[in-house]
Amino acid sequence: MADGPLIVQSDKSLLLEVDHPLSGDARRAIAPFAELERAPEHVHTYRLTPLGLWNARAAGHDAEQVVNVLLQYSRYPVPHALLVDVAETMSRYGRLQLVAHPTHGLVLQATDKAVLAEVLKSKRTAGLVGDRLGDDSVVVHPSERGHLKQVLLKLGWPAEDLAGYVDGEKHPIDLSPTDPAHEDKPWAMRPYQQQAVDGFWHGGSGVVVLPCGAGKTIVGAGAMAKSGTTTLILVTNTVSARQWRDELVRRTTLTEDEIGEYSGARKEIKPVTIATYQVLTTKRKGVYTHLELLDARDWGLVVYDEVHLLPAPIFRMTADLQARRRLGLTATLVREDGREDEVFSLIGPKRYDAPWKDIEAQGYIAPADCVEVRLTLPDRDRMAYATAEPEDKYRLAATAPGKNRVVEQIAAAHPDDQVLVIGQYLDQLEELGEHLDAPVITGATTVRERQRLFEAFRSGEINRLVVSKVANFSIDLPEASVAIQVSGSFGSRQEEAQRLGRIMRPKQDGRTAHFYAVVSRDTVDQDFAAHRQRFLAEQGYAYRIVDAEDLDVVQ
Repeated sequence: MADGPLIVQSDKSLLLEVDHPLSGDARRAIAPFAELERAPEHVHTYRLTPLGLWNARAAGHDAEQVVNVLLQYSRYPVPHALLVDVAETMSRYGRLQLVAHPTHGLVLQATDKAVLAEVLKSKRTAGLVGDRLGDDSVVVHPSERGHLKQVLLKLGWPAEDLAGYVDGEKHPIDLSPTDPAHEDKPWAMRPYQQQAVDGFWHGGSGVVVLPCGAGKTIVGAGAMAKSGTTTLILVTNTVSARQWRDELVRRTTLTEDEIGEYSGARKEIKPVTIATYQVLTTKRKGVYTHLELLDARDWGLVVYDEVHLLPAPIFRMTADLQARRRLGLTATLVREDGREDEVFSLIGPKRYDAPWKDIEAQGYIAPADCVEVRLTLPDRDRMAYATAEPEDKYRLAATAPGKNRVVEQIAAAHPDDQVLVIGQYLDQLEELGEHLDAPVITGATTVRERQRLFEAFRSGEINRLVVSKVANFSIDLPEASVAIQVSGSFGSRQEEAQRLGRIMRPKQDGRTAHFYAVVSRDTVDQDFAAHRQRFLAEQGYAYRIVDAEDLDVVQ
């Protein structure tokens, strides 16, 4: 394309001109295989990585499609060496396959004998495999299925797992045919939710990526209905566990008696059991005391909610669950610990990914206006920041006293909206609660009190709520339409996506959601904000930057 929006470079970077009329089309076309690295105002930088290309390959995209996209949107000739590299990288996926064998149980077989010889020569595969069955296959110890997939990915030869799954214990589950709010109206999954279930089921195991508010729980329920087996659901916290239970009771034929909660408060094991990551990773005397839950039933399906937050110890447990179907649900595959490869090898590759803007265009999530409000620190605070130790700088910038006034101004500009104020530091949140005369929810708030306050917020009884990062994920607050972020987990892209997601459920009157990030100018707070915004920029959201002194322009 003579005047395309994309510049493809030999270092595997893709430069996208944001103001180009075809930039939206190009961004959607490269999203399945390229990862956004930087997103300043005019030119966004994407990167081609092996993991991104393998995820695309596992989701059904082939090298020809990727090459065609690059050629179609590139302004200049695409370096030939890069096109060759794309094709060769994608061809690495699936040259090794894990398959079921009638005699030997589990076998690693190769379509390329030299690749098998290469990986077996590595010390990393020693102890994970058994006897050679010929020059193209080797026996795999069933207990090492997950560990072997991890090792092969790190060796650059990701295996396609075709070994199948145990059926698990049968337990009938059907989706409700009617809308719980209107019993006389028929109800069915949205088209993209059905596509996500079908994509997951066809692949066997893997991850579904959907925007916050787009109904990931419904996709989980659809997968459960397709499976018709006992199901273990792993979630981030107890409030989330109870929301899952309530939604399953509303949307499926399951009754409350069939759903168990396995958390710090309760230890129930039912045909469908919802457990928190926290209880599974609890150690006593160096031992994970609740691991027996994984073997408590013959689970046919394991669902991982917010899979991007999966704690590292759960990865090791998941390596032992490779014979079970596994569904990961998330709004973003970004992990701040860089362990996306663990998700790929142990949960499965990305099976379905819906761009946020596409779901917004269909009216299933609210349009969002993102504003970064920059606050200039007064001289006294600026000097305290300048002379602080490096480890103290972010806290000083993030909790700048001037932010209280800015938050009050923004909240006053939205008198009739449900406003969430979200932050990281508890003393800052308590202060904001007093300024806004609003209740505060932190990790110390009891589950019962959290549920009471969330319900009061949902019903409109209160319209201001100050929350810590306990509300980052899996909290369903449909009518929240304004979020004000004052501090966060440094430069966490996943947290930014989760926080915007709190306000993106479609509003009954169709109004736009507003997301404000209040940032201290010329500090690490501003640097971290730029990093956090990368994921949302990848989804097509642009931040307007407004000076705190000019706040009237956002009203």
